[in-house]
Amino acid sequence: MLCRHCQKVKSNRPRGLCWSCYYRPGVRDQYPSTSKYARRGVGDFHGRTKLAAEPTTARPGTEAKIAVLAERARLGLSLWHPLDAA
Repeated sequence: MLCRHCQKVKSNRPRGLCWSCYYRPGVRDQYPSTSKYARRGVGDFHGRTKLAAEPTTARPGTEAKIAVLAERARLGLSLWHPLDAA
């Protein structure tokens, strides 16, 4: 398999890159890991989180509420606001 970036040399590093491309600044960040053990999705975090700026009027279980929760998780905010719709 050729390098995913330069398409010239056989890939011999993770992410399908050759040695030169893998260690060139900025190139590695352009290609996601191809490992089945790589972390994907929103990272799990522990500790204190900031409260979301404003509550949502979306009802629990709706697509809108799920989208709001996903956005809050992506931003590292608390998933639940005390004034969210019940």
